[in-house]
Parts: sequence; C-alpha cells; structure tokens
Amino acid sequence: MSETAIQQRIRLALGKLRHVRMFRNNCGKLPDPRTGRWIEFGVGNPGGGDLLGWRTVTVTPEMVGQKVAQFVSLEVKTATGRVRPEQENWRRAVAEAGGVAAVVRSVEDAEAALGVKDYLGDCA
Repeated sequence: MSETAIQQRIRLALGKLRHVRMFRNNCGKLPDPRTGRWIEFGVGNPGGGDLLGWRTVTVTPEMVGQKVAQFVSLEVKTATGRVRPEQENWRRAVAEAGGVAAVVRSVEDAEAALGVKDYLGDCA
C-alpha cells in the first residue's frame, strides 16, 4: 500500500475520534514565479510530520483538572519506507518538548501512538 493510501486511512480513522484532530502537513519548496527564489512551505520543513494536530488530554486533579491540547506529529511511512535524518530530528524535538511524535505505518500504529484504547471509554 502506498504512503498516501496509508495516510488517508489514518486520517479517516482518527477523524472519528472526538479527542483527536489531525491535519495534512504538506512540506516542500517551489520557485517563486516572479523571482525564481525557492520558497519553503510546511510546518517543521524540512522534516515535519505528514500529519499534525492535537489530542485532548485531561490534566491530573493536582493540576485543576483542566483539559489541554497536546501537540501531535505523525510521520507516515510504508512498510519499507525509511525515515530521513531531518524527520527523526523533528520527531525527537516534538517528543522532547512533551508532544506525541511517531513514525506510523498503519492505522493501528497511529492509534497506538495516540493511546486511542485508553480514550475509548469517554472520548471515542
């Protein structure tokens, strides 16, 4: 299955969950037609995840019990797809900052990265 097909399946599956919102992150560069200068686009370019968004997390009672949005970055790969060094740097930076960042190769990988099974009782 192609990376695009895997990504679409993940987006559709996660889109059914109330506590998760994911968006396609197109990264790349194109020449400006007026100047010919290359313009980079996309969050975290180069290396930003294919799907970016958040999951709602309920803060512990010691922290007033408020809900917060936790940043999520998913890099979608095929079964044999390789992670580029800049993608691994992005994943590590997001994780070290407290976000959820993972390389996923299936809907099941994405659900596991987000701990979906933990939320099904109250937020599915």
